[in-house]
Amino acid sequence: MLLIYVQKITPRVSYIFKHICRRILGIEVDLTSKIEVFIAHDGPKFSYGKQPLGKELYFQSVELLFEHGLNAIDIHVLDWEETKCFFEVKHPNTALPFDIFAASFYLLTRYEEYLPHVKDNLGRFPAIESIGYDNGFLQDPVVDIWALKFKKVLVDKYSNLEFDKKKFTITPIISVSETFAYKDKGVLRSLGGSLRDLWRLKLDELSDRIRVILGFKKDPFDTFDFIIDLQKQKKRKCKVLFGLGDYSNYEKNIGYNNPQHRIVIKHISDYIDVGLKVSYEAISDLLTLNKEKQRIEGILNRRLKYALCSFFKIKLPEAYRNFIELEIQEDYSMGYSRYSGFRAGTCTPFMFYDLDYEVQTPLVIYSFCIANLGKREDFESETATRNEITTYIEKVKKVDGVFIPIFSNILFSELHSQTFWKSIFEFMWNTEDE
Repeated sequence: MLLIYVQKITPRVSYIFKHICRRILGIEVDLTSKIEVFIAHDGPKFSYGKQPLGKELYFQSVELLFEHGLNAIDIHVLDWEETKCFFEVKHPNTALPFDIFAASFYLLTRYEEYLPHVKDNLGRFPAIESIGYDNGFLQDPVVDIWALKFKKVLVDKYSNLEFDKKKFTITPIISVSETFAYKDKGVLRSLGGSLRDLWRLKLDELSDRIRVILGFKKDPFDTFDFIIDLQKQKKRKCKVLFGLGDYSNYEKNIGYNNPQHRIVIKHISDYIDVGLKVSYEAISDLLTLNKEKQRIEGILNRRLKYALCSFFKIKLPEAYRNFIELEIQEDYSMGYSRYSGFRAGTCTPFMFYDLDYEVQTPLVIYSFCIANLGKREDFESETATRNEITTYIEKVKKVDGVFIPIFSNILFSELHSQTFWKSIFEFMWNTEDE
């Protein structure tokens, strides 16, 4: 057990020390604000504050973890070893040249997303507004990199410290906006689609549409057996998240009560974890979210555990508070649609900290690093895509994190203009864990 002295134990202090030490490094910690307890402790220990108590292992702090509420913060990012850092400290005895704990807290809580910023056309916090993008470290899980450097400092001082070993894992997410391309779309949508195919002279698609509607061919978006077969060959913590929102400008899936839709969802849930892709309308509307939650629970006959916000729009903190209110346990929305990288600076799951209420919540955030596949110019070829995925797998593997890419069932369809996505998915799926 590692003892940490701080002058004042705030919720922020408790949250970030337990996350870095327990969740990332796998070592138990205890916090104390009593000098006599700290001095009497003869095991591994260090102090955190403005000044050291004596000659102990010491990490200088900035003010962030001892503040309440939100303040505009002037951040200066520095090059440090092979990475970046901020919240520089200059005490001659500090073990690191920056406040790793405050910097990690700033990124994990998405502090910058609470501050005034320019939103994109969907009302999202854009990647280009982030400190990571501006300073060239969006592509690196800096919180995990910093934590390993912090671990080295501890081991150099206390060589007998024992850490639980984390394991690198791959958790693919399948986001399902449309379960079927043609099947059970209803008379008006089917007729409109047929006329559109005819007008554009897409006669092959028109033929396929008719054959699917008549039951002579499997719907091209129903690619789930491909995923199930991979799961049977090699178990992964894959998640398939279905959109069950009402039809709108943003939501195009068929009705949740459609018998064939329910059969597909129940079939997949026999092999793979199934959750909810929260509709655009439900992201900030508790009643709509609850309605969609009841729909998926009615199909699965079990409580909803996993969720992802459509378009990765996270309206902080309202969206996550609604998840917590409805006892949704895990979120997979933390990332950017058009940029690869680590929105919260990490590839380790973390608890959502509500900055308005200054409290750690039970909602676990899983941060993805690659999404919107098939819609980005940097994924135009199989080679470029494979290289990108390999690069991020290696980044995550170095820090024993969780590699989370987000795919769509549509990518594996014969209708998709790029034909290499099944190969890419199989390559990623079969990459070895450690």
